[in-house]
Amino acid sequence: MSPMNTTRAYGWAARAFHWTVAVLILVALGLGLYAGSLPSGSDDELQAVFAAFSIHKTAGVAVLIIALARILWTLSQIRPRPLYPERRLETLLAETVHWALWIGMIVMPLSGWLLHSAAPGGFSRILWPFGQRLPLVPQDAALAEGFARFHETGWWVLAGLILLHVAGALKHALIDRDHTLARMAGNPARLPEPPAHPLPSGLRHALAAIAAVAIWGATAAIPAQMGDSAQPQAAAITPAAASGWAVRQGTLAISVKQGGNDVSGQFGQWQAKIDYAPETQTGAVDVTIGIASLTLGAVGDSAKGPDFLNAATHPTASFKAAILPPAGAGQPHIARGTLTVAGTAIETDLPFQLDLQGDTAKAAGQITVDRRDFGIGARYADEKTVGFAVAISFDLTAKRQ
Repeated sequence: MSPMNTTRAYGWAARAFHWTVAVLILVALGLGLYAGSLPSGSDDELQAVFAAFSIHKTAGVAVLIIALARILWTLSQIRPRPLYPERRLETLLAETVHWALWIGMIVMPLSGWLLHSAAPGGFSRILWPFGQRLPLVPQDAALAEGFARFHETGWWVLAGLILLHVAGALKHALIDRDHTLARMAGNPARLPEPPAHPLPSGLRHALAAIAAVAIWGATAAIPAQMGDSAQPQAAAITPAAASGWAVRQGTLAISVKQGGNDVSGQFGQWQAKIDYAPETQTGAVDVTIGIASLTLGAVGDSAKGPDFLNAATHPTASFKAAILPPAGAGQPHIARGTLTVAGTAIETDLPFQLDLQGDTAKAAGQITVDRRDFGIGARYADEKTVGFAVAISFDLTAKRQ
């Protein structure tokens, strides 16, 4: 059998590409569903999740590489002509599904790799030695969540396209009883020459390609709109009644190790009452944090789940503290008070640097706590799975009211 395509059938090269990509796509889809369904209530269970997602990602990267090679090969080949040129709508629909599958073979693994690259830290590796992250993709939790929404929606679209493709093949085999399947799996020498198509192939392919692009464009637009509607609002800061300061901009972030990798994220909703007297360098702060607004890359949902922050039962965390003056020149202020997370309160000191210029104050600080002190992730006793230390940091600019 020749590697080259003919007007009657595909050559062995196209067939090898087709069946290899088909198997890898099914493996990637199956592993993605399997990994998402696995329990993660213990260290061993979480390691199993990591392993399944690693194989899923590796299969996806393999699909992307082989699909790109397949496209290059296809561009150099003719395509077998349609068997029923008089069935114009059916032929156009089949072409559209083919084009949409081609696009899906690229955008689905690519969106997964973009998610893997943008997710701060990352918790399961691609099993190859050529690097983990794509160049020019920043590590950004919000960006990662956008890729995740597309990836989750896109797999439904890809699965639907595969079902349509299989249904079409079965129709040809069981109802039409023609040679369609034999073109990709049979002996080309035994196949008849198909008739010429009345619609120019270039126009037919162009119409199908436009329709396929529209399908994936809609797939990208739907989760993007969902993300916009669900996007957390900017931090809402409530100034204190006397000598109050209102935060104009700021971030409240956390960082933890998971699977040996740093995973960082931010809270999108938090409120603060700040009272500070520059004359005495003292004051008070009362911060309330919306747990559900946390973005933490690919593990954000798990972090807000019952094993960790438990947003459903404890929707807010808080920090109430007195602001103490620096111990000496160049020393930080100290916010000394009570940090309450997941229903558990501990006394702690938060050192922070303060730069006061007239009515504008810039402050930044960080504290590291042990999640076990709050009963968070109690079933994860191995620090190699989920780190014990959690860094909490803030950076803000405030104006005197």
